[in-house]
Amino acid sequence: MSDDTTAQTTEPRWKHDGVRVVPGDRLDANTPQTPGMLRQAAIDHARVGAQKLWAGTVRIDPDAKTGVHHHGSLESVIYVVSGRARMRWGDRLEFVAEAGPGDFIFVPPYVPHQEINANPDEPLMCVLVRSDNEAVVVNITDIEPVETPQTVPWIDPTHRHP
Repeated sequence: MSDDTTAQTTEPRWKHDGVRVVPGDRLDANTPQTPGMLRQAAIDHARVGAQKLWAGTVRIDPDAKTGVHHHGSLESVIYVVSGRARMRWGDRLEFVAEAGPGDFIFVPPYVPHQEINANPDEPLMCVLVRSDNEAVVVNITDIEPVETPQTVPWIDPTHRHP
């Protein structure tokens, strides 16, 4: 018997427990939501058996913003596919930064944040990845944002530039 089968009458090893391809038109919107955005799950425990990751997409309409929220103890990565993302964060959303297509955004655990589509003409489309197999979303309704947030540029701590 070869290494890739368990018995002649069973499926080959890894056929249904190996690589999974989730078609982009078969994402699941039955995931915790935040007002102002549409999250759809592609990879999670229920859909593919993921043990340590959640991944999906988010769409924010032109010139729209989400409610303030955080993701508990999870780390999040946002990859901007198209559009212009403006991120506000902090106890009073006092900090801001922008990202465009090809940029990555890291959101640490428990950081209150808000995604804003900074483009009035096209939707903001992003890919999300989180450090657990469940979608944790804690919506915050009692935050009083500052009027003018402080822009925070990213500085690479490992590759200093002159």
